[in-house]
Order: sequence, then structure tokens, then C-alpha cells
Amino acid sequence: MPQTLTDGLRLLRAFVDNPRQVGAVLPTSRTAVRAMLDLADVPSADLVVELGAGTGVATREILARLGDDARLVAVEIDPQLARRLTERLADPRLQVVCDSAEDLGSHLGGERADVVVSMLPFTSLEAGLRRRLLDQLPRALRPGGTALVIQYSPLVLGELRRRFAGVRTRVTPWNVPPAVLFACTGPTEG
Repeated sequence: MPQTLTDGLRLLRAFVDNPRQVGAVLPTSRTAVRAMLDLADVPSADLVVELGAGTGVATREILARLGDDARLVAVEIDPQLARRLTERLADPRLQVVCDSAEDLGSHLGGERADVVVSMLPFTSLEAGLRRRLLDQLPRALRPGGTALVIQYSPLVLGELRRRFAGVRTRVTPWNVPPAVLFACTGPTEG
């Protein structure tokens, strides 16, 4: 069975098992991932963090852009998806963490990322969990860093604007459903 079909079936199964945690029935398109990553300087990054790595669509593209001495910490809460990601992508720059993105700080050892890529389904999460996860984005970034967020709705825009001084948006229709991309910079004070 082709890998993309297998990935799609794995994601569908994870969605059926926990729809509020997974949030998508199909993997994000490579075109949407590339458009999102174009909004940040991934090649110059020393540390990139990916939240909600899933089947690795964004993980692969991040690794393709990442410098030889850089590091990618990919966080995935679903144990089966995290295990498959570890098995499939044997790259010394990649650290797969099977945990909630809420616990991100404990996996960074005091480091902060140049780029945080969030594939998390914020609009389908319970409000308190959504707020706690969104609060992680500015905390995980170095000064001058960029948080990239992909969603299937613009509803999270207001919450991003409360956390960041600058939020650029872009829509990519080459995804099912069309995706809204956010590039967030300059965490707000406080």
C-alpha cells in the first residue's frame, strides 16, 4: 500500500479514536506545509519545534529545509503516530517526543526555538486546553522567532493577536479543506 494512503488511514483511525485531539481526517497537503514554512526562516534556525507532528508531513519538509547542525523537536501526543514517526524518519537532527504540547518546556531543557510550527487543531480543543497550548507558543520562542500555525478556520486569529505583536495571515486553497496560515512574531509583553 502506498505510504500516503497508509498515512491517511492511520490519521483517520487516530481521528476516529480521538477527534478532538487529532482534528483532521486527512494529512495536511505538502503544498500547504511548504506555503506555511515559507513564512519563516527555517534554514537559518538552530532549533525548530513542531507541535502535533502526526504522520510527519510537516516533519519531512522541516528536515529538508533544516541546516546540518540544527535540531527539530517534534511533539506528538498519539503514541502510535509518534512511534511510526520515529521508525520512519531516522535523522540525527530529529527528536520525537510522545507527550502533550502542554509539557513542551520540560522537553526543551531551557532552550527556546527559532521557529515553532503548530499543527494542533486549536478550534476543536476544549477552551482551557486551547488557551494553555496557545500560551506555550510565545514561551517556546527566542526573541525574533516565529510561530507558524495552520488551521482550517480563522477563528484562532484573535487569540494569536493577544499573544503576539505581529500576526500575518495567508490562505492556501491547495488543501482539503483550505488552510489558514498564521505567522506570529514578537510576543506581547506580560
